[in-house]
Amino acid sequence: MNFERIIEKIKDIISQEIGEKKVYNKDVAKALNITPEYLSMLKKRDKIPFEEIAYFCAKRKISINWLLFDQEIETISTQTEKFSQIRYFKNINASAGGGAFNFDENYEIVYIDKKIIDKNLDAINVFGDSMEPTIKDGSTIFIDRNDKNVQNGGIFVVATNAGVFVKRINLRSDGRVELISDNKLYPAETVENAEIIGKVVKIIN
Repeated sequence: MNFERIIEKIKDIISQEIGEKKVYNKDVAKALNITPEYLSMLKKRDKIPFEEIAYFCAKRKISINWLLFDQEIETISTQTEKFSQIRYFKNINASAGGGAFNFDENYEIVYIDKKIIDKNLDAINVFGDSMEPTIKDGSTIFIDRNDKNVQNGGIFVVATNAGVFVKRINLRSDGRVELISDNKLYPAETVENAEIIGKVVKIIN
């Protein structure tokens, strides 16, 4: 993926929307809902703003695979085995700090090249700073619901009576579950009736 090529394709799309006028980087930044300064920083670091581009494409019903990989819709539909299917629950907010949780079964299907993610996963947003620096406030995490083995370590999404948390897990001998934060400002919490939803396998901060 070439940063400059992607930006030029976005400019072409914007140009068609505003009547074939010349499009500048500031127009691209506005369309992606970021500042020109942030776009300039991304350009210098050759870092593609995937989430912003995804929303840009979704709003216009444009294939993100076409924008990023030059893949036509027909090619994608006949070769779906090359893509992982991600269920993105944009209205679910798991908390890394306070236990806030808003469950909604409505989700969007996002197809991602298996070279990036090689299995079907669920994706939700995270709010709170108790898992920093590993997971930052506002991050999107990808969850493998088939992996609930906390004995192997890692970070898990766990549902409790107080809400849904993203934490490291320690199973106590009394059957209770200890929720451990990476941010040392937050002490470990012990809860009952906890349900392990799945393991966090990828993080987009």
